Amino acid sequence: MAPVAQRRGGGGVFEGLYKVLMRRNSVYVTFVIVGAFAGERAVDYGVHKIWERNNVGKRYEDIPVLGQRPAEE
Repeated sequence: MAPVAQRRGGGGVFEGLYKVLMRRNSVYVTFVIVGAFAGERAVDYGVHKIWERNNVGKRYEDIPVLGQRPAEE
């Protein structure tokens, strides 16, 4: 029979992350919640910038008469 290959220590990046994040349920749940919040913020920021770029000149702030506040005297 051929000898069975043994795994060396270390294991790589994904195995290290797995050991850090999956060791306790509280760490995993916190990672998921923080990741969802950060992902939502990143998507919201990106979509907002794309929307602003595509609607330059059509926004309320771009209309000279409407976008100005009346001068207070």
